[in-house]
Amino acid sequence: MAAQSAIITVMERACRKAGPRLRRDFNEVSQLQVSKKGPADFVSQADKASEEALVDALKFARPGWGFLLEEGGEIAGEPGFPRFIIDPLDGTSNFLHGIPHFAISIGVEHEGAIQAGIVYQPLTDESFWAERGRGAWLQDRRMRVSARRNLDEALLATGIPYRGHGDQQQFESILQQIIPEVAGVRRFGAASLDMAWVAAGRFDGFWEQGLSYWDIAAGILLVREAGGFVSDFRGGERFVERRELIAANDQLHSKLHKTISTAIRS
Repeated sequence: MAAQSAIITVMERACRKAGPRLRRDFNEVSQLQVSKKGPADFVSQADKASEEALVDALKFARPGWGFLLEEGGEIAGEPGFPRFIIDPLDGTSNFLHGIPHFAISIGVEHEGAIQAGIVYQPLTDESFWAERGRGAWLQDRRMRVSARRNLDEALLATGIPYRGHGDQQQFESILQQIIPEVAGVRRFGAASLDMAWVAAGRFDGFWEQGLSYWDIAAGILLVREAGGFVSDFRGGERFVERRELIAANDQLHSKLHKTISTAIRS
């Protein structure tokens, strides 16, 4: 077992500060379903409250560091300092509909690379964390990506384009290529958890388009430190710029990349 470093401890404490409020708000959502406007406004406030709690805790522990926030945008830190990349409530639509699958995601970026990351599921109290060069962990248990090598055995996760997010035609082309080759495809609606589950070996692979940096910052490090590979659809490192990502073990990543590249070309 690897002892948590100071920065992982700081991030986990911040998540555990925001988590109880999210749990409480999640239990209240079902009470608001009778109103068309009520639930959406309530969830928006829950999202912002979570972000504020995270920022307050992290600013106190690491003054001078910068932030890239889903709700609050970019907050510059002092020159040469790292920055936190935060999604305070990944899986907002799940939260809105009372589906218990959402997470807090925090990554630490320094000198252009993710150095540490955590994905925290408040309802299950699962903390998926990784630090560059020190492996990936679920609580105190080392995580490894799945050892499956064949697509016909693989259970994959993805995200479906919605309301102007992502390329629907490209997604359908990719899905048509992948579906006949694999054991199954799941769409659970929280990219950070999908990637954490790839790192934990629950999913064998993941692909999605239309992603923002805060969706994937922590997940990229989790998968890589668990022995997996992460790339854009073309096999490169421009997943933030292109807003597309493939994650899996080495064998499945190669096969997924080939399948997705074929679909894109066609």
